[in-house]
Amino acid sequence: MLIAGRYRLHTTLGRGAMGEVWRAQDEMIGRPVAVKLLLSQDADPTAAARFRLEAQTAGRLNHPHVVGVLDFGSFEDRLFLVMELIEGDSLSHVLATTGTLPAERVARIAAQAAAGLAAAHQQGIVHRDIKPGNLMLDADGSVKIGDFGIARFMDDPAGGLTATGQIVGTSLYLAPERALGKTAGPPSDMYSLGCVLYQLLTGRPPFQAASAVAILHHHLDTAPTPPRELGAELPPAFENYLLGLLAKKPDDRPTAQQAASWYSTGAW
Repeated sequence: MLIAGRYRLHTTLGRGAMGEVWRAQDEMIGRPVAVKLLLSQDADPTAAARFRLEAQTAGRLNHPHVVGVLDFGSFEDRLFLVMELIEGDSLSHVLATTGTLPAERVARIAAQAAAGLAAAHQQGIVHRDIKPGNLMLDADGSVKIGDFGIARFMDDPAGGLTATGQIVGTSLYLAPERALGKTAGPPSDMYSLGCVLYQLLTGRPPFQAASAVAILHHHLDTAPTPPRELGAELPPAFENYLLGLLAKKPDDRPTAQQAASWYSTGAW
């Protein structure tokens, strides 16, 4: 199938709540791309608006650690989003196949993901759904942040395209202030990143429970077990900094730019 006269779809790469992603070829300039097609808009009245928001937010960003948006439009009453094709796996796939990663590799992932988040935060964008499935590794092993489908602009008084008080995001990686229904800010993304790094080092998220509500209570009230007590081999400085990312109070967490600098310079 040819989309918009230039994008030829080949094989499906995945399907989510809002859309399906295809490997495609941009026949106009002869390069492989990923095309995300919006599914039926009938099931979720905000789907089209959220899809447009993903294009607007990611489209604002031009950074080596953010999946690039190349085009956006409509074809046969279906919205489509064209992105750079990442020839690699998500961190969720890495976790499923390897279990844990060594501290040196996690530090590299931390530096690159934090750099991508810093670029988003500088543009007034909060991702709101940082989790292993939304952090991609390209063929060289570099991190690319994807899926800005529930992102919000910091200057958006409505707080994003959700009903008042509704929590969006994944409970395993949700910051305490968001568990209370407060507006997501840049520190919320950093807490979520801390949860991902914790899982990469230990093989499990900081908090697990039988229900999403119970997990949210842990985010609010429970101190995470230090990773080294779970067998993670990492320097004390790395552990202390990671636990700082998981601070209950947003103001106590490092910023994305601080974390990117700290991890990239080898301070850990």
